[in-house]
Amino acid sequence: MKTRVVHVVYRFDMGGLENVIVQLINRLPAERFEHVVLSLTTVGDFAQRIERPDVRLIALDKPPGHAFKLYPRIWRLLRELRPQVLHTCNIAPLEIVPVAALAGVPQRIHVEHGWDAADPDGRNPRYRWLRRLYAPFVTRFVSVSADLDRYLQTAIGVADHRRCLVGNGVDTQAFRPGAGDPPAGCPFTPGEHWIVGTVGRMMTVKNQPLLARAFVRLLRERPDLQPRARLVMVGDGPLKAEVERVLGEAGLRELAWLPGARSDVAEQLRSFDVFALPSQAEGTSCTLQEAMSSARAVVATAVGGTPDLITPESDGLLVPSDDEAALAQALLRLHDDPSLALRLGLAARRRAVAHFSLDSMVASYAALFAGEPQPQPA
Repeated sequence: MKTRVVHVVYRFDMGGLENVIVQLINRLPAERFEHVVLSLTTVGDFAQRIERPDVRLIALDKPPGHAFKLYPRIWRLLRELRPQVLHTCNIAPLEIVPVAALAGVPQRIHVEHGWDAADPDGRNPRYRWLRRLYAPFVTRFVSVSADLDRYLQTAIGVADHRRCLVGNGVDTQAFRPGAGDPPAGCPFTPGEHWIVGTVGRMMTVKNQPLLARAFVRLLRERPDLQPRARLVMVGDGPLKAEVERVLGEAGLRELAWLPGARSDVAEQLRSFDVFALPSQAEGTSCTLQEAMSSARAVVATAVGGTPDLITPESDGLLVPSDDEAALAQALLRLHDDPSLALRLGLAARRRAVAHFSLDSMVASYAALFAGEPQPQPA
């Protein structure tokens, strides 16, 4: 008998945690597991990345606010599906866990992928209270980074035997070093242009306007770079307009390409000279791991789980959060020292291959979903 897993998210669209779900669906053994994706709001085109034809996708179209009006519908749905596992991701779907317990779902696994925009450092008392409220209904907590695991232990009070740490994995074959033609539609040419890029949903915690301001600052300090320096920001979201405003007011809009969400992320990353991650908060960034696997030189803010991925000066550069000057200086350093950029990129690739195994991540979730014992965090 197959283990049926219901994956519950707030919105099933482009994003790191959604990418993990797609990886699990595509890679967990089909003879052992079957899957349902339950989105509290909508299901976007990102679902096309699911390769299995037998996956049911359900969108509840929840309006803003609490989901309590949907509880009877969700209870009936879970009674119909009779899953062995409920897999919830981040705080928004956590309120569904007690409903699943009442519906008789035996395993209720909750994964913390990163901080919410309204709680970028884990200090919001309301979010702590909500996690403590729902914690008794969770059978196992999973964190993708050591700082999130420490938060669950110290701030929420989750005992060691109810927690485990499973880092995100990256497909090191798909995300590989290389160079070639620019991605379709890109107006810039790798080699001819020096391209700073980022990939991610344009939302508060990802803080893409910081990168835009740093790019503007870099060209103000070094106007000689203007013929070559270019900025690419892949992703869509509420901050896109602010990024365009920052670039437009500086008269640099034509030096940037903002194509929105793309399905060719691997090709995009290979076209970058530098990958920048300007986040205010992170769990374990999938796109950062993908950039490292692609042997890109990386500059990232030292937040959340990012320092667990990058050893400064060894396989990337770290800068303080919200520090426009430091980010601009790090970018300039990589431009002016191509040998450093090459060295960091090659070291990042080696680290990704050695430590960010997608097979290891999938095996850990297979064991979790099967109810097998998991190592406790150190």
